[in-house]
Formats: sequence, structure tokens, C-alpha cells
Amino acid sequence: MYSFMGGGLFCAWVGTILLVVATATDHWMQYRLSGSFAHQGLWRYCLGSKCYVQTESIGEPPGQGPGRAWVKSRANLGAQGHLYSRWRTLRLKEGKGAVQAYWNATRAFMILSAVCATSGIIIGIMAFAQQPTFSRISRPFSAGIVFFASTLFVLLALGIYTGVTVSFLGRRFGDWRFSWSYILGWVAVLMTFFAGIFYMCAYRMHECRRLSTPH
Repeated sequence: MYSFMGGGLFCAWVGTILLVVATATDHWMQYRLSGSFAHQGLWRYCLGSKCYVQTESIGEPPGQGPGRAWVKSRANLGAQGHLYSRWRTLRLKEGKGAVQAYWNATRAFMILSAVCATSGIIIGIMAFAQQPTFSRISRPFSAGIVFFASTLFVLLALGIYTGVTVSFLGRRFGDWRFSWSYILGWVAVLMTFFAGIFYMCAYRMHECRRLSTPH
């Protein structure tokens, strides 16, 4: 039983770290605009060496919102003028309202997933010290359910991001791909799922031992 919980706790720690890193970093996908490298995450987008915060003004081109510094960059680097114009056209076509809802949903599910994974770790640690008086409230079972909830939330986040990104970028960019932050999200799916499996196995083993023990 404790070996299963130990394995589940290890998977949960790894999965939670990956969830936090994937949510916080800016490499969910990368692409090229007129030969210039660009990448974006859930909170920022980067054009060349400049990064800007994703806000409600995401539908506006840089220079009219959070990316005001882009105006200076465009003035100083005339070679990026075409990149700026193309980026502006694509952003306006994408639609402000739809993009904001898409970002918010992905962010919310990723945060919920990380919160559930953290809660599962706390419950999982407490399961090692479970006392007989609390046998009606199985902590391994509760931890397994919370880890499965974390898996569901991150799957929803990745599903939304994948669907919207493919449908949008597939029509607009010829050279793009998902990047390592996105991949970490899928690895976190496996880690949280296996954490739930391990804790459910520990729960079943505990129940079998309890039922076989003569009263």
C-alpha cells in the first residue's frame, strides 16, 4: 500500500512542477513571420527579442496597448516593418473577444489543474498518517480523485488550446509548431493520471486488507 502511495506522490510532485512550468513559460507554440522568429505562452507573446503581456487589448497591434515599445523598435529597425504590418493584420483578423475567451479558458483550467494537484499532494502526504478512527474518510481515495480532477482540467486546457491554435494558425502560418511548454503540459497529464492510479491502487489494497481482517 505504502509503495503505491510513494509512487503516486512522486508522480504528483513531478506533474505539479510541470504544470507550474508549462503555465508560466512563453513557449507553447512558435512560428515565423517574414523570416523572424516569434513564440507565445499563456501570458506573454514575443516577437523577435521583445516580449509583451497578453491583456484585454490583445486584439490591438503593439504600440496601441501593452506593446507600446514596439513602435520604437519598428522605428529603429526598419527591416521589421513588414513583420509589424503582417502581425497587425493577423491579430485583427483573429478577433479580440474570441481570443480573450480562449486565453482565459486555457489559463483557468491550467491553474485549476495545478491547484488540484497541489491539494492532492497534501492529501496524499496525510494519507501516510491515516488513523483507524478516520477509516470512513479514505485519504488515498480522496487523493486519487483529486489527481484525476487535475488530469481532467489540464486535458480541457490542452484541448482548447490545441483546437483553437490549429484552426487559427493552420490557415495563417506555413511554418509553425507547438513548443516545449505545450509538451510539458502533456507530460503533466500522464504524471497526474498515474498519480491517481497509484493512489486508487493503494486504496483498493487497503480495503482488501481491511475486509480480510477478522473483527
